[in-house]
Amino acid sequence: MATLVLVAHPQVADSTTQQFLHASLPASQVTWHELGDLGPIDVAAEQALLRQADRIILQFPLYWYAAPASFKRWEDTVLTRNFVYGDHRYPLAGKELGVVVSTGMPQTAFRRGGTENLTLDAALAPLAAVAHRAKLTWLPLFPVYQFGYMTEPQKLQLVIDYQRYLTQTQPDTLANRQAWFAARLPAMIARLSANQRQTGQLVAATFDQQCDDLEGLTDTLAMIKEADDDE
Repeated sequence: MATLVLVAHPQVADSTTQQFLHASLPASQVTWHELGDLGPIDVAAEQALLRQADRIILQFPLYWYAAPASFKRWEDTVLTRNFVYGDHRYPLAGKELGVVVSTGMPQTAFRRGGTENLTLDAALAPLAAVAHRAKLTWLPLFPVYQFGYMTEPQKLQLVIDYQRYLTQTQPDTLANRQAWFAARLPAMIARLSANQRQTGQLVAATFDQQCDDLEGLTDTLAMIKEADDDE
């Protein structure tokens, strides 16, 4: 699966959040594309990038409940009526559209009665409407709340969650999570130092065993349900 990450930030090189996410990118199949440095926009080239992607990620900090100006400029220039839906060809149909949005306020602020008095879903509803118009599959938002206050364990978890958001098969079910981790564990272990590799192999063996145990439990529950339905 090819993922395109469209990054809108007025000073992306100075953003600790964006630089952390950039460093967290998976090794392959993800294209990082900064919108602030485009200069004159080559519409055909930008549309070609969208056509080539299977999953399109819009990534930006929340500025007054919307994306920064560089995204709006790109959106108004690249997402022309004919390209999105006007000629009834829908070149983006079937692709996935997700949003990675960072905020300076905590999660509790984004609710009715909170400091912001609206949810992130409500603030970014126009992007969901664009997805609907283009026949894109809209993914759940991926919020990054107050990155500067995150602890090291929280940042490590963010790396895994961010990589899954970019590359894992949707929806975010337990089975899809298991498949994602199983596909990547061997490469992760191979990159470990020699003295860490044994521990990595133990983690992989434990993971495989837990997957087998869960599969057995699922089969047992299915048999119990089938027996109950027959009564």
